[in-house]
Amino acid sequence: MTRQMVMVGFLQAQNCTNLPSSWRHPESRDDSMSADYYQEIARVLEAGKFHLAFFDDRLAMPDRYGNDHAHTVEYGIRCVKMDPLIVLTTMGMVTQKLGLASTCSTTYFEPFDLARRFATLDLMSSGRAAWNVVTSVNDGEALNMGADQHLEHDLRYDRADEFMEVVLGHWDSWDDGAIIIDKATGRYADPRKVKRLDHAGAFFKSRGPFTVPRSPQGHPVIIQAGASGRGQRFAARWGEVVFTAARTPGLAHEGYKAVKDEAARLGRDPEQMFLCNILMPVSGASKAEAEDKMAMISKLPLEIDQLSLLAEALNFDFAAKGIDEPFTTEELAGMQGMLGIRDSVIRKSGKANPTARDFISISGRGHTESAVVGGPKEIADNMEEMFSTGGCDGFVVAATHVPGAYADFVRHVVPELQRRGLYHKDYAGHTLRENLGLPRPSVGAWKLPTAKAAE
Repeated sequence: MTRQMVMVGFLQAQNCTNLPSSWRHPESRDDSMSADYYQEIARVLEAGKFHLAFFDDRLAMPDRYGNDHAHTVEYGIRCVKMDPLIVLTTMGMVTQKLGLASTCSTTYFEPFDLARRFATLDLMSSGRAAWNVVTSVNDGEALNMGADQHLEHDLRYDRADEFMEVVLGHWDSWDDGAIIIDKATGRYADPRKVKRLDHAGAFFKSRGPFTVPRSPQGHPVIIQAGASGRGQRFAARWGEVVFTAARTPGLAHEGYKAVKDEAARLGRDPEQMFLCNILMPVSGASKAEAEDKMAMISKLPLEIDQLSLLAEALNFDFAAKGIDEPFTTEELAGMQGMLGIRDSVIRKSGKANPTARDFISISGRGHTESAVVGGPKEIADNMEEMFSTGGCDGFVVAATHVPGAYADFVRHVVPELQRRGLYHKDYAGHTLRENLGLPRPSVGAWKLPTAKAAE
């Protein structure tokens, strides 16, 4: 079968899309705290045969800039953040095939609790759930969750590795066929097919037995988006769908090869994981129509949006520096969270000590300079180049506003991709794994081959 793209809708259970200025768009819906808002998006994505609706999430509103939340609330910079798992249940009620993915942190949740939530969503959606594994990014989240400060970067990933072992161990504790439901004999399930985990490690203790049986797809799909060196190793170890943010085909190819090579080194099949690159399309029936839309969209972002999101992502108060004042080497070293942003800005700027303005212009956070603008041909050409040259296996489609940006993409771009044979015309099955082409995992399938893992 010809290789085809994986498509993911990039969502937030908040007052805006991942573009914080999106709520200012005149065509943006204003009822982002209603079920109908998300259900309309879900219907649009399923009509476009998207594999996944994926929710990013943070456990705090952006308040690292100036160490205050006033600007966040005043300018609507992701100030409303609801629980995406609950939102996903409302979307699952109006769809049949669309995958349902949510972010949830290994730093601030317990493995048993998280395993139960996602396993339940997987059953309630007949095998369409996915978990985006994150380690969280800043002190605001730490303070909301009862800690004084955020854990050090690599330590978070060490903790996350064990977290994954506990979650997957619990998901493995019910064998297929464990449930009998024999009313004549009074037996509900076979106790020989339900095991306790009895995990005791450096970070976690969890006994079991787990309380949710396996779903039609075995267990939820694992998503990851690590950008740093340690994050990429984590993604290669655990990710089945991996999110990337390369701005050029060259950088995409480099990152793609690094993650796939590391997965192979660990004994995984690199073909059983999909790297999906971020894409913000502004599409229309023609290039001219799309350019008119972009002209209006480009007026929406404010500088405060960009500075606030950079401070949040790097756990550093950007208000402490003049916008054209170079960061010191010590300040750069003290940044935490999404270190791939810092490293990319240093590399692309050619400066050992870039300024806040460099971060704004290069990082892409909070603005639309990275948007791909065009009619069906121009956007499909861009996607095809990235996809066909080994830069990605699909795309995480970010919206400039909702529902209009997704509706435009489905109306204009999806048919062109299908015409070129780059994108499926219908879902392959009912579960998310069937639609992605991933095998249903057997119990223990996530464990690495011992010899290769020890290298």
